[in-house]
Amino acid sequence: MQAVGGHMDIMSRRVPVADVLAGQPEGELKTRLNLALEARDFASRHLGLPDNGSYRSYVDLPRKYVTWNVIATEEFSVQAREWCFPVAGCVPYRGYFSQASAVEFGERLAGQGLDVHVSGASAYSTLGWFDDPLLSTMLRWRETRLVGVIFHELAHQVIWVENDTTFNESFAVFVQREGVRRWLSDRGADERIVDYEQRVQRQREFVAMLLAARRQLSELYAENADAAFTRAEKQRVFEHLREGYADLKHARWEGFAGYDYWFSEPLNNARLALTATYHDYVDSFAMLFAQANRDFPAFYHSVRTLAALPREERNAALRGLAARPGVLSAVGRASP
Repeated sequence: MQAVGGHMDIMSRRVPVADVLAGQPEGELKTRLNLALEARDFASRHLGLPDNGSYRSYVDLPRKYVTWNVIATEEFSVQAREWCFPVAGCVPYRGYFSQASAVEFGERLAGQGLDVHVSGASAYSTLGWFDDPLLSTMLRWRETRLVGVIFHELAHQVIWVENDTTFNESFAVFVQREGVRRWLSDRGADERIVDYEQRVQRQREFVAMLLAARRQLSELYAENADAAFTRAEKQRVFEHLREGYADLKHARWEGFAGYDYWFSEPLNNARLALTATYHDYVDSFAMLFAQANRDFPAFYHSVRTLAALPREERNAALRGLAARPGVLSAVGRASP
């Protein structure tokens, strides 16, 4: 009920972007809204994404995030607990439109001995059931992130497999990244493409580090050792993760501190649980895109064919794609 009520409140606040612009908004708001409209049109013309009312209206929210997601795992597990809902199916988090409600629910789960993380979200998708609006929470992002998230959320409207979050998010991340590269190329922004490629490469290295820690923990928990020993080793893995990040930041990134925020809160299983969700199959979709001759409609057809397979067959096919040589060279090193 809180999800329905919160969403309908958002929908009731929508104002067409054209009307907001007609009111001659000042400075940055006008610039960002025009940018978002350009990206919206680019998504349909050049990426084969839906041409509908999504991201053609605007909602000004009096808060930093639109929703807050609660992620939870057992003390000795890196597998996120799932909750199931109409339309979206089963997802590894529970969303709230109220930060206080999210924190309260998280504290209740923590009281049961679970590892919990509460994370703010600046955007969400209704998978095409409604015309999703631009939100003021989205407009503070840099250009490539704002444009990329519009592509990402529209990709969810193209293909969504019920109860397979990893497939859905990996697919949308690939569309987001390839779409941003085309967006920048279309604008002749070669110097910005170099900067974007560097950002994505850093993201790849950061995610690889998190996945390695996640695998270490998974192996540790599978040993079923004494609880006190497992608890101590768990903390050792997190300490090693912090040290690894410090080394990565100074040895390879020349002091780039863009992920410091990630370590600003205590580390636990829940912080790592969704890492694989967004990245496990991105290289697989990169290979599929190359096989489709980098043509988005053909690519979507191939993805739909995969989506129709039973889950185990689908996952096996994706793993097989990622194992083929030349995946990244086929679509560029920027695939996340």
